[in-house]
Amino acid sequence: MTAALWVALIAGLSAAVRDGTATYVYQTKTIDVPIDHFTYTGEATFKLRYLINDTYAPGGADLPASPILFYAGNEGDIELFAQNTGFMWELAPKLKATLLFVEHRFYGHSLPFGNASYDSPKNLGYLTSEQALADFALVLRTLNPPNGTTRARPVIAFGGSYGGMLAAWIRIKYPHLVAGAIAASAPVRQFAGVTDCGIFNQILTSVYQVAYTADCADNIRRSWTTLQNYSTSADGLRLLNEKFKFCTNLTKGTDVTETLFDYLTDVYGNLAMINYPYPSSFLAPVPAYPVREFCGRLAQNYTGVELLDHLQSALSIYYNYDGKAACLNINSSYDGTSISDRGWDFQACTEMVMPICADGVHDMFPPQQWNMQTYADKCFKKYGVHPRPANALLNYGGEFLDASITNIVFSNGLLDPWSGGGVLRSSNENVKIVLIPEGAHHLDLRASNPADPASVTRARAVHVQNIQKWLTEYRKQRKVY
Repeated sequence: MTAALWVALIAGLSAAVRDGTATYVYQTKTIDVPIDHFTYTGEATFKLRYLINDTYAPGGADLPASPILFYAGNEGDIELFAQNTGFMWELAPKLKATLLFVEHRFYGHSLPFGNASYDSPKNLGYLTSEQALADFALVLRTLNPPNGTTRARPVIAFGGSYGGMLAAWIRIKYPHLVAGAIAASAPVRQFAGVTDCGIFNQILTSVYQVAYTADCADNIRRSWTTLQNYSTSADGLRLLNEKFKFCTNLTKGTDVTETLFDYLTDVYGNLAMINYPYPSSFLAPVPAYPVREFCGRLAQNYTGVELLDHLQSALSIYYNYDGKAACLNINSSYDGTSISDRGWDFQACTEMVMPICADGVHDMFPPQQWNMQTYADKCFKKYGVHPRPANALLNYGGEFLDASITNIVFSNGLLDPWSGGGVLRSSNENVKIVLIPEGAHHLDLRASNPADPASVTRARAVHVQNIQKWLTEYRKQRKVY
């Protein structure tokens, strides 16, 4: 395997991305990593992409004390995460740190089998969190090697959502490489047997209940039956096409009860996750507090055609806030065709099995039970694989994940539906819990903004306090000052 570990650093052109008014500049490089880290019989490699900015780090004898702020790439193009993690960019000059964003295998430009990466379950079998963590570990060791005269620099891992899970897990699996981790909005407990499948939709519903008036969630709850009733006749489908102006007309009942229902479910979840206190474009261009804007258009008790009119108007907050959409594409929220969609869909069918259900009483969604066998059958039909729902718990820990770990901050915004699967309490004094009552999905990792609520500002201060503590401990242990 050692022959496969040689590094081919390909210096890319400097790139610049923007988060609000800030401009972030970095170099794009690649490194050769094994397709399979856990075999001794194959040496095939692929090029893993990473972004780096070392302009803030000092040179010479001061370099060993300078930290590396490392972002654990999640399910998408790494540049998307680099431009939406302004907290790291604000921190780097203060800590005289190098910034490093490493792409997750099978996403963005890091495709182990090129255009054939998604062609077969055999190829996709190398898309696992274990392989991704090994990629990250290899990058860190290669770019930050200890030797006889130079000590390895302290590394602080960051990540949000699945990236937050990876940030925590790399600290757990490779503590000799990572001094500490900020795991934001990381649903490390969103697995069967640890977190109830109804929690996600219950929290999501509460966000809509308090955003404007309780009528908003009630209208959404009624809308499912209203839409289904109109889906049963040609005249009803014609009316829906007329009202919502779909890019592709609905022609049968399942276009409503499956495709449209799935789209709406995704939109409601996405709006809650990006319910930031200022305009943003992370998942779609939206105004400040988009759930409040959405619910402002569903603020009274509506029924029938009137409900459809107000629902269409509310949806435009998500799909047409910038006025550029000529029609409503209900395949746009998740169409299963992009690399990020297909990659995560496969992971959800293998190790990232996160049960979500609804009862229509404690949430605003149509009743939908979680059935592992039905889910497994769909996964096998789609990919020819059987889910292993206990894998993540076995590899990293679940309910008691925090029992013996150190130097991890778990932060969760309580407006984020994924917070129900996060670490919200711990008796381990070496694990810090940060709850952000006014925070949406990993808002604390985004750039600071005058509109930020006080709870987010306090959360970032806790992050900085813990990072400084970890760095002090690291330097003392390694005698690097």
